[in-house]
Amino acid sequence: MSQEIPLSSSEIATLWMTYQQKTMPQRILEYFIAQAEDNGAKEIMQDTHRQVVNYIEDIKTILQNEGAAIPVGYTEKDVNVGVPKLYDKMFDIMFLRLLKEISMGLHTLHLTMSYRKDMISLYKELTAFTQSGYDKCVDYLQEKNVLPRPPAVSIPKTAKFAEGTDYMNGIHLFSSKRALNTVEVAHIYYVIESNILGMQMITGFAQVASEPEVKKYFVKGKELAKKIVSDYSKILLESDIQTPATWGAKATESKVAPFSDKLMMYCVSLFCSFGLGSNALGTAFSLRGDLPLTLVSTAKDILTYGQDGGKIMAKNGWLEEPPSMEDRNDLIK
Repeated sequence: MSQEIPLSSSEIATLWMTYQQKTMPQRILEYFIAQAEDNGAKEIMQDTHRQVVNYIEDIKTILQNEGAAIPVGYTEKDVNVGVPKLYDKMFDIMFLRLLKEISMGLHTLHLTMSYRKDMISLYKELTAFTQSGYDKCVDYLQEKNVLPRPPAVSIPKTAKFAEGTDYMNGIHLFSSKRALNTVEVAHIYYVIESNILGMQMITGFAQVASEPEVKKYFVKGKELAKKIVSDYSKILLESDIQTPATWGAKATESKVAPFSDKLMMYCVSLFCSFGLGSNALGTAFSLRGDLPLTLVSTAKDILTYGQDGGKIMAKNGWLEEPPSMEDRNDLIK
């Protein structure tokens, strides 16, 4: 019954985006699996890779049944599994964990954009698969004692309400700021944690990029991530709150590229999009006046950086276009 109903524009769009988002980690996992030294990590990645490949085939089948073109995405040309390790221990699972976080948000969003029963089922399955994989990554990292936990807080004994507008104080230069609440700490901590990993990822990318323009772009991204970590850590430290730190997941000294510049640019683009979404949530739920200003400033920097990356991708022929709506003005000519 579902197949008798043509795909809507939003469903074609989500299939296209999911295909891109799945073929990229498919290739990255091929490299990480070949380099894996820990059997537990290797098993998690192999299971993820196997299921990702199956879902890629499911998307192909849906598009082929509709007579639609299959996206190019990322192929075996975009990975070289035989090169030295670009990242130290634990980076592979920490990276996979962050990808799972991104995927959970995307699959839930795409589910709300789906109307055909087979499409709804696809995104329900992808959501369940991603949540299960995320749990495995968290369990593994906690067992290895490499996943930093957010700071402890005294358990609240009573419910409280803000007394006047002073609760939102924090904009004026000479006014004292109230202590951060747990919602604000949660978002700030998450921004720091994800940017620490992003900084290591893009440091490795900068070391191995072949195009000078791409290398320069990655260096700029490393400095942006470093600035974000520094600025947000300062906010926590001002409230005597410990910042996240981990002993693993560092870039090595390798200068041999396991991935194409095209794939690495897309990976950074995906992380930028995710960063914008995270900052938007943080802005919406931060009630101390100075915090939204910081979050908005960060979002502006990320947006500008992402747009610059898009221009580099387009210039080099790496920016695959999503399916377009009909150009009626052109058809009328």
